[in-house]
Amino acid sequence: MEWNSIGSADDIRGIIELSNSKPQVIFKHSTTCPVSSMAKMRVEDNWSVVNKDLDFNYLDLHRHRDISQMIATELNVHHESPQIILLVDGEVIYDASHFDITIQELNESLDFHFDKK
Repeated sequence: MEWNSIGSADDIRGIIELSNSKPQVIFKHSTTCPVSSMAKMRVEDNWSVVNKDLDFNYLDLHRHRDISQMIATELNVHHESPQIILLVDGEVIYDASHFDITIQELNESLDFHFDKK
């Protein structure tokens, strides 16, 4: 699995734009939190069963708190850590935190979104 590192506000704007052509995942990770580490490991262990081609983007919350707040504001989601956000066509279609983060639910959100089209 390959993570694309998020390091600037421009990266977030680019991810939102890219979501118009390919689903984008943002994973907000606290590097000092065991729950966050476990959630990240669960994503990494199961990413191969994702049923669509998408990009995985990673934000280190300790290094980029300002960008985390920008994500919350721009995407109209509550700030949480750990948190996974799935964007399609510039819209959040899945948002979960802590132990609610699962690849199964991410897949279900993708299926539901694309089956509606």
